[in-house]
Amino acid sequence: MTGAAASNGGIFHSISAIFHPIFSAFGWLLSALYGVIPNYAVAITLLTLIIMGLLTPFTVKSTKSMMAMQRLQPEIKKLQQKYKGAENRAQLNEEMMKLYKEEGANPLGGCLPVLLQAPFLFILYSVIRGLSNLDPLRQPLPKYIPTDGRMYADVVRAHGHLSAFGMDLSLKPFSPHSSWIAAVPFYLFVLIAVGLQYFQMWQLNSRNKKTGQAIPSQQQTIQRIMPVFFTYFYIVIPAAVVLYMIVSTMVRIATQDIMFRTGVSNPQKIAAKERKIPARAMEATDASEVVEESLKPAPSTKKNPQPSTPKPPTHPRSTAKRKRKDR
Repeated sequence: MTGAAASNGGIFHSISAIFHPIFSAFGWLLSALYGVIPNYAVAITLLTLIIMGLLTPFTVKSTKSMMAMQRLQPEIKKLQQKYKGAENRAQLNEEMMKLYKEEGANPLGGCLPVLLQAPFLFILYSVIRGLSNLDPLRQPLPKYIPTDGRMYADVVRAHGHLSAFGMDLSLKPFSPHSSWIAAVPFYLFVLIAVGLQYFQMWQLNSRNKKTGQAIPSQQQTIQRIMPVFFTYFYIVIPAAVVLYMIVSTMVRIATQDIMFRTGVSNPQKIAAKERKIPARAMEATDASEVVEESLKPAPSTKKNPQPSTPKPPTHPRSTAKRKRKDR
């Protein structure tokens, strides 16, 4: 047992040693931001904006991929009808992967922002624990931040409490609080974080309805499961990390709104560009386009006149008879 414990301790020590430079880099950046504005909440918000600035290109790519998936839903249904049955499963998967490759779509594109966030969540969580999980025996001093910075001195003076705007950001909703009133802001943090995630999904689904795009079943499943998972996650992590998620979700909402307004993620405009079809040839998706179409003169319904066929020449005697009759 002792050997096994020592082995596990060696593994954890190795993992900590591998990630220690990364934790220290983020700790240095957080400390530098705190040195400019000595407020833990503001420093974490600024750090989040920097991280989201690096992740925004991936968010744009992910949103485009989701739009491409929605545009391909009719083609996917045709393939599913064509290759029915378990015996055609391999052929169906092969044809669908070929379609995804040709159209530049990724069925898991919607998960990309969440997957990219995971490492930063782990890093920030570890840095916050290194600042706030102080213990006279195990960890008497903060970790991962420069010892000559203002943040280090303030954390040591406050014994690991990260107080900002009346909240200790090192605590969780179920942490011991001075009263139930003091715990209310922590639960509000969780509600705000989950509510913003639902709003982001509503924003995307609302745009899909306007453009007449079906929502893939995989995306619907992810949308139902992820907020439930994150609700539990927000309850068991420090409020400082929840603040990171609140700010990052707000940035993604703003990014999607800009993409929708500029037409970057409009599936019909993307299809027109990829296939080199004039945008006016695509179905109108905005009310302004519908009005513009209605103001155009309606095409004439009158059929083209048929060319008249020459009459056969009349006989001279018939002409003479008509003249006599007219007299």
